Amino acid sequence: MKLNDKLNNLNNYPFHMPGHKRNEKFDITGSEIDITEIEGFDNLHDAKGVLLDIENNLKNIYKSKKSFMLVNGSTVGILSAIFAVCSEGDTVIIARNCHKSVFNACMLRRLKVVYIEPEFDEENGFYKRITQSAVDEAIKNHSEAKALIVTSPTYEGYASQINSSIPLIIDAAHGAHFSLGKFPKYPKGDIVVSSLHKTLPALTQTAVLNVYNDNYISKAKLYLDIFETSSPSYVLMNSVEKCCDFIENNKSEFDDYYNRLSSFHSLKLSKLKIRKTDDKSKIIVSTASSTISGKRLAQMLRDDFKIEVEAYSKNYVILMSSVADSEKAFRNLKTALLTIDDANYEVVSAESIPFKKPPCPDKAMIISIDDDSEQTDFDKSINKIANEFVFAYPPDIPLIVPGEIITKEIESYIKELKRFNVNVISDSGLFPDKILTKLNR
Repeated sequence: MKLNDKLNNLNNYPFHMPGHKRNEKFDITGSEIDITEIEGFDNLHDAKGVLLDIENNLKNIYKSKKSFMLVNGSTVGILSAIFAVCSEGDTVIIARNCHKSVFNACMLRRLKVVYIEPEFDEENGFYKRITQSAVDEAIKNHSEAKALIVTSPTYEGYASQINSSIPLIIDAAHGAHFSLGKFPKYPKGDIVVSSLHKTLPALTQTAVLNVYNDNYISKAKLYLDIFETSSPSYVLMNSVEKCCDFIENNKSEFDDYYNRLSSFHSLKLSKLKIRKTDDKSKIIVSTASSTISGKRLAQMLRDDFKIEVEAYSKNYVILMSSVADSEKAFRNLKTALLTIDDANYEVVSAESIPFKKPPCPDKAMIISIDDDSEQTDFDKSINKIANEFVFAYPPDIPLIVPGEIITKEIESYIKELKRFNVNVISDSGLFPDKILTKLNR
């Protein structure tokens, strides 16, 4: 019997957690199947029954040696993967556009970090692919490196098809739908982590850690037991089962979805531009050739057409689609973009508004946060050493990393983002007025 069937046949009175006791008077959505590890419902940290069945379904979908179902998002998978592959003090090569969870894992593991930079779209202001030549050069220059960590696909949908002579960890949080239908192939690495909830029909926080190297199965399990909650939600895990069932029984729907996307991407606009990346599911609408900003476009879509975008930056917006989007949804989006594109505003040359690549440190470093710090006016922080993360959210890619020297270049870059109302925040919540810096000793 499947987990969903068992959850829909709960008959015994719950003298156990959780405290709502499935009592309807509290009107908590989902509480009717919210249980703990009672008899017959397995244990995610020692899966042998219905939960192991779900993990085996994930294994079949992603063609892995072992797949672990996650309920703390890709973040817990990234932490566990890096701890499984690297020992304290190791050197690692990481892409500068990695998610904050990668930086956090490197900090906790006290790894020596060497950065590799992806290509960059200066017109719109986002990272693209990592080249094989850049990977080869970084590994050649740092033969002591124990792992390479990259993001593929990126938030905007660029996929890096690379080979690595050292263990490769891939943050494919936005690639759970890859290899389904006509979408690009799923990334190949020693460990690949994907968020099911981002691009597939599953509830928020659900993800999967796929291990392709037998050497890391037991270690990944060890660190998942440390980092992941000991009270995994059956509501979330049930959604993973339903997601796997949908993938297995509705393969043609992904072909239909891909065709809807292909039709949408043929849309002709004059001032706005749809930027095609490797992943058609990511709809990137550039405002770089218009006089409106990404924020303004997002506001127009929200206020005039009741369409909420995933995120916006200075020169573009991201709209995330999935197999759950109907033909009507795509028609409405087409109508909205055509209407906005037809509006009477001036066309400008894209070359007149370049977006410089954010500066990247060129020296190996250990990411660290001191116990003591001082609050510094951001305007007066140049040449001081940062003691907190500063990042654009979403997608949670650090712009300033603890232990880095705050340069004039990064200060100017962030001020430009703020000028266009990009959401730049810091761990302390003091930004943009102040930033935590290390004390002068």
